[in-house]
Amino acid sequence: MPLNTSGNRSASSKRRWPQLGAVLAILAALGAIGGVWLAREAGGRGPLYCIEQSGTVWNGVAPLPPGFQPECPQSDSYRAEVRAGDARVEQYRVPGWQPRALLPAIKAGGYGQLSDELIGTGNYSAFLGRAGAPEIQYLATQEGDTTLITLSGRP
Repeated sequence: MPLNTSGNRSASSKRRWPQLGAVLAILAALGAIGGVWLAREAGGRGPLYCIEQSGTVWNGVAPLPPGFQPECPQSDSYRAEVRAGDARVEQYRVPGWQPRALLPAIKAGGYGQLSDELIGTGNYSAFLGRAGAPEIQYLATQEGDTTLITLSGRP
């Protein structure tokens, strides 16, 4: 007696569709979770990960003066410290050798300058703070025909 193979295929096919649907739903959910995770990680790895308030200096202390280009250190350790909230670092590039160019903006934001030191050719350092306590390290480095100013301290 011949077997009815077409009936077996039909029943087997009917059982596979719900299984395939469940697998696709699981894959879609995993993809969504992965997308959210990737978006969060990309935010911390973006080129301006260290600038919390665009257009300002030191997270809103003062408006960023015209002519300054914000940057962030490329170091993975800096990124990790900033993302964890253990440190704050901001960088700004300006044309020419202008080591003290951001000091007026920071001072206008309520910080006093505690030190002023030209550390040899192409390097300048200052500490700024409120109530006499150093809070911001200000470092200017000449890089070619530009000055890179790095501000660092605790958040």
